[in-house]
Amino acid sequence: MDRVVLYRAPTTEAGIDETADWLEERLASSVDAPVVVRDRFLDVHRTDELAERLAEARVRSPYDRETGNTMLGTVRYEERVLESPDRGGGVLYDGLQVQRALNEAMIPDERVLETLHVAILDRAIGTWGEHDGRWHKRVNVLGQPALVSVPGLYEAPAKPERYYKEKQQHALLSGDSPPREVLENRVEGEFLIEDDPRTTEVVKGYVLQAMNYLLNGTPFCDDPRCRLFNAHRHEGVIEAQLREPTFCPEHAELYGRDRTEPASE
Repeated sequence: MDRVVLYRAPTTEAGIDETADWLEERLASSVDAPVVVRDRFLDVHRTDELAERLAEARVRSPYDRETGNTMLGTVRYEERVLESPDRGGGVLYDGLQVQRALNEAMIPDERVLETLHVAILDRAIGTWGEHDGRWHKRVNVLGQPALVSVPGLYEAPAKPERYYKEKQQHALLSGDSPPREVLENRVEGEFLIEDDPRTTEVVKGYVLQAMNYLLNGTPFCDDPRCRLFNAHRHEGVIEAQLREPTFCPEHAELYGRDRTEPASE
């Protein structure tokens, strides 16, 4: 690997410059590759076809394997969101289709595997579950480019059951979602929510998973206390990404130890 390119997600809490510095320290223990930060992927690699390709990747229904809505109004919506990303939201995209579209938008010289591109996205992405016939939201889709969905951090891992009951009850009474502090006080367990100040710290681990996949072919670790653990519940995300130790012994040999470990939450 010659270098890693991270792309900003300006409408999110993800601090990409801080993430790049952290990742470069991790790489210094193994491949010593520089980490470059660029503006939003959808701006840097924009093509005339991209809005339509994103429209084709829209998930129609949680239980419908077919995707896509290329009616003129939908394509126009995607064009507007490309220009003004803060106007988007509430749409789930097939992560593999989005990945293919973004790969094709890159010039051929940029697609080489010696450079890993990681697009930090402000869009929700998912993959189809053949085992249960429904779409599942995901935090990341690995490959070239790798995708890391910031909304996925909050929405993909399962929260404590009580969270959903409290949120639904509050919405019925007030018509909107309860503030974070209300949920934290009422719900036992730990979880991330939209615009969480811990977002940057958690994004670091998911970017490292993408890099580890390109380097070693195996992105995840079986140790739930390692940054490379693929957690399916919010409690597992907190344990892997925000508590000590940073890595299991095997991956600490590859990626070293933080100069300052993340504080326990």
